[in-house]
Amino acid sequence: MLIDYVKLNNFRIHKDYYLKIKPDTTLILGANGIGKTSVIEAIYLVLRGKSFKATDKEILNRESEFYRVELGKTDGEKIVATFDGNKKQFLVQDKKSARLPKKDKYPVILFLPEDMHLISTSPTKRRSYFDRILEEFDLNYHHNLLMYEKTLKQRNDLLKKIAISEQEFGLESESVFFSLNIMLSKYGTAINQTRQRYIGRINEKMTALYRSIAQNEDEIEIYYDSLCGLSQNDYYKRLDAEFRMDLMRGATKFGVHRDDFLFKFNGVLADGTASRGETRSIILALKFNEAELIETETRKKPVILLDDVFSELDKGRQTALVEKFKNHQVILTSVE
Repeated sequence: MLIDYVKLNNFRIHKDYYLKIKPDTTLILGANGIGKTSVIEAIYLVLRGKSFKATDKEILNRESEFYRVELGKTDGEKIVATFDGNKKQFLVQDKKSARLPKKDKYPVILFLPEDMHLISTSPTKRRSYFDRILEEFDLNYHHNLLMYEKTLKQRNDLLKKIAISEQEFGLESESVFFSLNIMLSKYGTAINQTRQRYIGRINEKMTALYRSIAQNEDEIEIYYDSLCGLSQNDYYKRLDAEFRMDLMRGATKFGVHRDDFLFKFNGVLADGTASRGETRSIILALKFNEAELIETETRKKPVILLDDVFSELDKGRQTALVEKFKNHQVILTSVE
């Protein structure tokens, strides 16, 4: 799939905006504050079904009652997203729906300046980042993650209820926790195995991709930090063993919801070691890795959206970046 154009009406500061998209690289130049990121956001919204940063009401131009985004493809088809202040609607091939159908979602690689903080941010945000990558092409992972989060919430709610009410823990509650622990161990083990498998694949290319950008001999690794590399039965036993402590805490301590993904730079943690330029090269290498992984798994070339990506990259690295994505459709913004 190739994008031909994008048209925005009342989308953030853009009352009426049209951009012709090239089949290779489209560069959006301009000073900060003119809405370059908003164009990236609009394209992402139409391809993925939702914004990467805001609610529909926040996106809607303050002086307007609706927003509209139209994305035209080179094959003549188009996708339209509208929001009237209350509900969002998608129009794809003359069919309307409240959500973008899964079959019409298209893979996207997104780079934002805040991605620079991925190495130093919280484990929660790193988990969310890698979960989003895996959900892009692994439907089983998506299902397992949804079921795990649903079950975890049920378990935590029950733990809090017992702790707050100080009610006696009886046979009925014991039966419920038994079922919840079985489900958590089932989905948690599946999630752990998928994460291990794909992080292994990402690491196979991480150093080479980094060196192609940074033009040096440093080594990069993503370390999957998890205590859950267990069989389903062992996972269950660990949950059961932690139960009394969980009851005191009112929350589930053990599980894949506590995992982390750590970036290593020449064998040590990149956080506090890698410079800003090196950090940016690490994140870009990860984006290349994402693109190759998604293309392999989905047989689709993802659209590449790069916001303010040239900042802190010298001309050589900028050229290497563009060259790396030369076989993809790229939309990027820059102040230069």
